[in-house]
Amino acid sequence: MNKYTTYISRYLSRTLTSDTKRNMDRAKVLFGHLGTSNNVGTIESYSSAASTEADDDILVCSALRTPIGKAGRGSLKDTFLDDMLGAVYKAVLDETKLDPGHIGDMCVGNVMLQGSGASLGRVAQFYVGIPEEVPIMAVNRQCASGLQAVMSVAGSIKTGVCEIGLAAGAEKLTGSSFGAPRAERMGDVNPKIFTNNKAQDTLLPMGITSENVAERYGISRELQDQMAVESHAKAHRAQQYGWFDAEIVPITTVVKDKDGKEKKITMTKDDGVRPNTTLAGLAKLKPVFKKGGSTTAGNASQVSDGAAAVLLATRSAARRQNLPVLGVLRSYAVVGVPPDVMGIGPAFAIPHALNKAGLTVEDVDIFEINEAFASQATYCIHKLGIPREKLNPKGGAIAFGHPLGMTGARMVATLLHELKRRGKRSYGVVSMCMGTGMGAAAVFEYPGPI
Repeated sequence: MNKYTTYISRYLSRTLTSDTKRNMDRAKVLFGHLGTSNNVGTIESYSSAASTEADDDILVCSALRTPIGKAGRGSLKDTFLDDMLGAVYKAVLDETKLDPGHIGDMCVGNVMLQGSGASLGRVAQFYVGIPEEVPIMAVNRQCASGLQAVMSVAGSIKTGVCEIGLAAGAEKLTGSSFGAPRAERMGDVNPKIFTNNKAQDTLLPMGITSENVAERYGISRELQDQMAVESHAKAHRAQQYGWFDAEIVPITTVVKDKDGKEKKITMTKDDGVRPNTTLAGLAKLKPVFKKGGSTTAGNASQVSDGAAAVLLATRSAARRQNLPVLGVLRSYAVVGVPPDVMGIGPAFAIPHALNKAGLTVEDVDIFEINEAFASQATYCIHKLGIPREKLNPKGGAIAFGHPLGMTGARMVATLLHELKRRGKRSYGVVSMCMGTGMGAAAVFEYPGPI
């Protein structure tokens, strides 16, 4: 048994025998209330006063995504990631009728690929005629990588590197090492990690951090399963009414069966939505990560494949290029939280982002909070007092999946197209937790029909 497995074994033994009340008391000391700024470290990378117009405002001009496929057995399992990226790049350019030579910078968010997919992002731009003079970079901020790509392009715009930029998020978990212990994916692990409690906790399986959140904050199995049922029901309703159509780019690809026989398909909707999901059915599922736990395959996000792209520009550049206005970026915040309860990140990031935008929870129409696990998403809405009807109105990652690098960019598309569908000036928030203990949140404004 190596040091990592010994650590996990001891950790589980400790948590299984610990007193729940003691854990709750410890949590109160650690976290206090959201207004106590010294409980988390915060990096705020962009903010703008809400409800104002300026030439240097950063606009979202287009936000589109592929449908999301089930990893290993879904519609995108045999599709190359650069082809997924090429599809969303092209769709954004076609929708906006932008000459690709006007793009000043690009950024792709990815988690699992070496170099965060920088090479594939560059390859994909050439597929669709984005010239070689247009540079690209890649970022990995765990599950916020797609959102961070958007913010990195926003940063390039804000600092004068460019006036128009293209961000993307992409992940193909089919065939990846996702699911293997973090220490195993890291390769050789420095023994020093096991001498520092916080450092050790960054190695915890994400499912164990979900169990920690459920135990410490009293999030019952029933509450988690209820969120899962609601996620599938909302996603199914959105599919039935065509509410995803404006954000999804149909993708024609090839799928191989178990014998290697190829079939050409056109994928138009997410694979994972199960309209017949019920509380009774979910109750039959066994905990995945911990004996006696509450996190199951039914109340956690699905493992998936997909890509999304977001075009950003200053207001003045958008006006010159006659680009559409889908939304306005109003603020962004990133925080750090304890690694062993990493899922609480949105509960701390969202207040910072709202404060920077001069808004409150009551001012926001939609909160797109990534459903990495029902335990943590439930905790976050309870902590912040977010009404359930404002949460993920078209469902979330429990229903249609969580391609790690794609998710943040996908959520921008999902949010802004839903605000546009509703047809009035309004605000929305995109937020997610991140492995190793972080949270990110961004505030967007839909300016209303123009």
